Amino acid sequence: QVRVVESGGGLVLAGGSLRLSCAASGNIFTLDPMGWYRQAPGKQRELVAKITTGGSTDYADSVKGRFTISRDGAKNTVYLQMNSLKPEDTAVYYCNLWDLGRVYWGQGTQVTVSS
Repeated sequence: QVRVVESGGGLVLAGGSLRLSCAASGNIFTLDPMGWYRQAPGKQRELVAKITTGGSTDYADSVKGRFTISRDGAKNTVYLQMNSLKPEDTAVYYCNLWDLGRVYWGQGTQVTVSS
């Protein structure tokens, strides 16, 4: 079993920055890919960014150029650096991990961007 713990959400003014972290522990083989999704009220959960063990990344068009995903393999941790935040980035952000064909989700962390 894999345990997933997120941190780093909060309230920030538009234009500000936040950094989310997601640490996995437990019986891990390889975490590939690791990523972040978000869900705003009344909307479907959507992919924000993901990264493979090889370092390949994929971003939602709405966050390209503002968000950066990275990972620390030794720590089984994935990060999401969010800059130039906008009110429309307000959502619950969920860590998403794949290991040996199984998907694991974090508990979610709230990000609120105030104008």
